[in-house]
Amino acid sequence: MAALVAYTDGACSGNPGPGGWGVLLRASEGETILKERELKGGEADTTNNRMELLAAIHALETLERPSTITIITDSAYVKNGVTGWIHGWKRNGWKTAAKKPVANVELWQRLDAAQARHQVTWEWVKGHAGHPENERADALARAGMKPFKKSGT
Repeated sequence: MAALVAYTDGACSGNPGPGGWGVLLRASEGETILKERELKGGEADTTNNRMELLAAIHALETLERPSTITIITDSAYVKNGVTGWIHGWKRNGWKTAAKKPVANVELWQRLDAAQARHQVTWEWVKGHAGHPENERADALARAGMKPFKKSGT
């Protein structure tokens, strides 16, 4: 059976500022790459954390049928949030332990719904450390941001 992996990344020029998200989806069998698909997008006024979340969301929402997938992100915020913090937030009515509203709650809820139909394994990789697929996801995120950047920035 083919292994499905999504490498996700977000980028922002200023925080907040114009931002982009990118996804490299890859199906492979052993060392053989069977299929790749690139996704990207962006927004004019956003934050890096929102772009990291949207990358993971789009990776999952683009899958047409329930799948077993590994998502590799360089965002500790996304990985720690989706594998740990989210359980307490849901128990607390989407409030933090300090009883404050969860930041980016609509995106966390969307990510929670998107992953519910899949078997997802989450992995963290150090960003900007020469990891080829993470670098490709970063390039896609920057390309997704480009239409929203003012010239000269």
